[in-house]
Amino acid sequence: MLSIRRLAFSASLLVLAACANMQTPAASLKPELGTWGFDTTGIDATTKPGDNFFQYANGGWLKTAKIPDDKSSYGSFVILRDKSEADVRETVEANATLKHDAGSVGQKVADFYNSFNDTATIEKLGLDPARADLGMIADARTHEDIARLMAMPGIPGGPLGMGVDFDAKNPNVYIISIGQSGLGLPDRDYYLRDDKQFKQYRKSYQAFIGQMLKMEGYASPEKAAAAIMKLETAIAKVSWERARRRDPVATYHPMDQAKLKAFAPDYPWDATLTEMTLPKFQRFNVNEDDAVKKLATLFRQTPVETWKAYLTFKYLSSYAGVLPKAYDDANFAFYSQLSGQKVQRERWKRAISGLNGTLGEAVGELYVARHFSPEAKQQMLDLVENLRAAYRERITNLTWMGDATKKEALAKLNAFRVKIAYPDKWRDYSDYEVKPGDALGNAKRAVAYEWRRDVRRIDKPVDKDEWFMSPQTVNAYYNPAFNEIVFPAAILHAPFFDMAADPAINYGAIGAVIGHEMGHGFDDQGAKTDANGILRDWWTKEDNARFRERTKALGEQYSMFKPIADKPEIHVNGDLTMGENIGDLGGISVAHEAYKMALKGKEAPVLDGFTGEQRFYLGFAQVWRSIYRPEALEQQVLSDPHSPPTFRVNGVVPNVDEWYAAFDVKPDAKLYIAPEKRVHIW
Repeated sequence: MLSIRRLAFSASLLVLAACANMQTPAASLKPELGTWGFDTTGIDATTKPGDNFFQYANGGWLKTAKIPDDKSSYGSFVILRDKSEADVRETVEANATLKHDAGSVGQKVADFYNSFNDTATIEKLGLDPARADLGMIADARTHEDIARLMAMPGIPGGPLGMGVDFDAKNPNVYIISIGQSGLGLPDRDYYLRDDKQFKQYRKSYQAFIGQMLKMEGYASPEKAAAAIMKLETAIAKVSWERARRRDPVATYHPMDQAKLKAFAPDYPWDATLTEMTLPKFQRFNVNEDDAVKKLATLFRQTPVETWKAYLTFKYLSSYAGVLPKAYDDANFAFYSQLSGQKVQRERWKRAISGLNGTLGEAVGELYVARHFSPEAKQQMLDLVENLRAAYRERITNLTWMGDATKKEALAKLNAFRVKIAYPDKWRDYSDYEVKPGDALGNAKRAVAYEWRRDVRRIDKPVDKDEWFMSPQTVNAYYNPAFNEIVFPAAILHAPFFDMAADPAINYGAIGAVIGHEMGHGFDDQGAKTDANGILRDWWTKEDNARFRERTKALGEQYSMFKPIADKPEIHVNGDLTMGENIGDLGGISVAHEAYKMALKGKEAPVLDGFTGEQRFYLGFAQVWRSIYRPEALEQQVLSDPHSPPTFRVNGVVPNVDEWYAAFDVKPDAKLYIAPEKRVHIW
């Protein structure tokens, strides 16, 4: 039941970095890539830029690039994530050599890491550490018992996820958010598609469920697995599609307890809220309202025995990484089918992932002390302000938007909060107990710690200094409730930013990504909140109609993309990916504006035969250099709000007029879009 869920953040798959200004780099510095910040060996000169710009900029690299066996994709983003992971390992293992006081951050980081890696102890203990929880599940007799279990921190939940969130129309207060949940496959489509591949996924999933239950000693595991599969299919049938769930207006249904109980009377709310220590709480939001109502009914109609089997399986699968090898191997064997990953990641890498997910800021504090330059934080702030100025210029000069809406848009732009690298104050982990040799307990107590932390503050003012990514995370996000853009330290590296690179490369790379994150405040959903993060319609009717006309055209473009050659029925979902596509298009447009402003009317030099304009777009394309396994690509198309990297390049540049001039793209080019059909938004 406990699934801590925040208002939907818009996070790029690849984001940004830092620089103080965009002057010509000092001669004493050498770029990490090539001679001016771009790997020219990665170019495919046999491809015309206007036919396939992604291939032109990255085809040389694609010819030799290979996906490591422990990954489902590879490219610029993954390479940088590997660097962050290695840096964190070095930090954590150095920390482990020191003496720490009991209860200190250093002790907790060391004991969590060492316990996760201590597979001998995990194997020796077997399922003993899980017996108490599995026993509680086995002893359940009523639906109220099941609801209490699902509400316990550390017990994987059921068809309804609940967690602390922000009130979309009053983001200064916390609420309890309730939404659909409960599926073990990546998306509802995996249960409902009728083609051969998805039928095989479902067959394998049911066999996997039975395997896990059989190893645990469950009675009639195959029968229980069939019942669980039938249950999850029923959950999928009433669940909303991902594209619909993006809409903050459609998912806003505030209620007090009385209204909640009347709305979904089949669910044991009293048992749930008591277990969650919230018996008198009154502020709730039901996200997917009709789905939640149907899931509440499904909960009551489903036999307790089925729910017991369901919870037993979810427990074993959720904690497989800290259970004996047989469970861990079975879990990987199934889920690797969905991603194409060949082998398990090394244990230390998975330990780092576990640390980042539980003690993220504790690790982050140690990480930034060793691997981040404080000067870069100020440099990044300067660059963000350059992009803000460019955005202000473009909004002011928009021809399709009226003055009243422009005034609101500019107020929102000016109010953007900016967080760079790491928090100004670190999280307090004193209430989280980490024990040596107790990998499962450490994982469970992390969930309980998070819940207690949230419960303690729900009647207090919202903490707008809070971060929702750790400093060592290679990513970034826009948070509509805080109207903020956030850039962790680990993303501040090439190819996103390089102090020694040519300015055009930096503007095309991180400039476009910073613009992307700003753009989420003005995408099809971000544009529904105002400068204070309040869900409010600040558009005139006429301007909103013109905006929707443009976003509709962009969605139609992306829905034509078919990334898997032998599966033409699978195409990019222009509605699901709309926000990210708007962010990409606005990001590159605003970054180009900022680049022109930085040149101050001067002509950029030609380097190795490439003009400044060409280098700008090459820097943009290099950021998205990547390859995917077919299974992972299919999963992304079906369940990820980001378009595949190929189309984050080839779907964007044909709508940018300056790109045509930069590469002399003619009407006979494959990517060519007639001027009147190009989409210009921001």
